[in-house]
Amino acid sequence: MSTFDSVGQANALLASGNRPRAIALIEQAAAAGEPDALFTLAIWLMSGDPTPRDLPRARGVLRRCVATGHRDAAMIEVALAATGAGAPTDWQHALALLRQAARTDPVAASHVALLTEMTLRETGDPVSLPQDELLSAAPQVRRYPALLSPAECAHIIEWTEGLLQPAVVIDPQTGRTMVHPIRTSDGAVISPARETLAIHAINRRIAAVSATQPQQGEPLAVLRYAPGQQYRPHLDTITGTANQRVLTVLVYLNEGYSGGETMFTATGLKVSPRIGDAIVFSNVLPDGRIDQRAIHAGLPVTHGIKRLATRWIRARAYDPWNPPRP
Repeated sequence: MSTFDSVGQANALLASGNRPRAIALIEQAAAAGEPDALFTLAIWLMSGDPTPRDLPRARGVLRRCVATGHRDAAMIEVALAATGAGAPTDWQHALALLRQAARTDPVAASHVALLTEMTLRETGDPVSLPQDELLSAAPQVRRYPALLSPAECAHIIEWTEGLLQPAVVIDPQTGRTMVHPIRTSDGAVISPARETLAIHAINRRIAAVSATQPQQGEPLAVLRYAPGQQYRPHLDTITGTANQRVLTVLVYLNEGYSGGETMFTATGLKVSPRIGDAIVFSNVLPDGRIDQRAIHAGLPVTHGIKRLATRWIRARAYDPWNPPRP
C-alpha cells in the first residue's frame, strides 16, 4: 500500500467512525517509514485528534519525517523547537534546524535571510528597542515607532494570507468564539506549529516592549480590513477568566489605505497607523480589575486594505496547546 493510500484510507476510516482502525493503519505505515504517514501521525499527536496529544512523541515522529526530506515537517520542527513544545525552548537548535532546511527549501532560505537582518541575542531576543512615546496615561498607551521593519511586516502578511477567515469574537456568556457584526474583518491566528522563527523573534520583541515574558502572549493574530470593515468599540478583556488579558499589543503591518485609525473612545485618542509601528496599552487597573477606559475601536477603512497584527498578553503564562475551556 502506498503512502497516499495509507493516509487516504485512514481518513476514510475516520469519516466512517472507525477511529481505532485509522490510527492503527497510520501507526503501521509510519513505523514502515512512509513520509506522509509520519507527517499525518505527527499532526495527530500535536492536535490531540484522533490520538491523544503527545508533543514529545510528535517531536520524535517529526524528526523521522524530516529525515525523509519532508519540507513541511522540517518547518514545523523548527517552530516547536523555538516555542518549546514537547521539549525546552532552544533558539539555537531551532536556528540550526532552519539553516539545515534552507539547504534544499527556498522558503526556509528566505526565512534565514530575514533573520540575518534582525539584531538578536543568542536567545532570539532583541538587542535593542525603539524609544517609546507615551500617548495616554489613563489608560496607558505607548507607541513604539518602527518596531517591525517593512520586510518583517511583509513576512507576517505573506505567511497568513491563505489562512484568513471571517474574524471572530469571544462570547462573554459562553466563552466560545463566534462571528459577530461588531467585528467585520478577516483574521487568522498563527498557531505554535506555524510560527516561523522570524515570527517567534517578533513575538519575543513584542514581549520585550510589553515588559512581559514571551510565554504570556497568546498566538499572534492577524487581521485584514477591506473598505467599510471595522471593529466597533470593545474591550479585549475576557469576563470571568482566571488569566486575564492584561495588555494588548497592536502592530500596523502596512500603509497605503485611508481610515482604519485605532480610537480610544473614553479619551478620544486616535492613533493613525504607520507601517511597523506598535502600540501597547493596558486593559486592567493596578488592582487587576477591568479598565473601562481601555474601550477602543478600529475605525472603518475608507479606501484600500488595512492589515494589523495583535498579540494579547495574559497575566500569567498561556498554553496555546491547551487553551482555557469556556
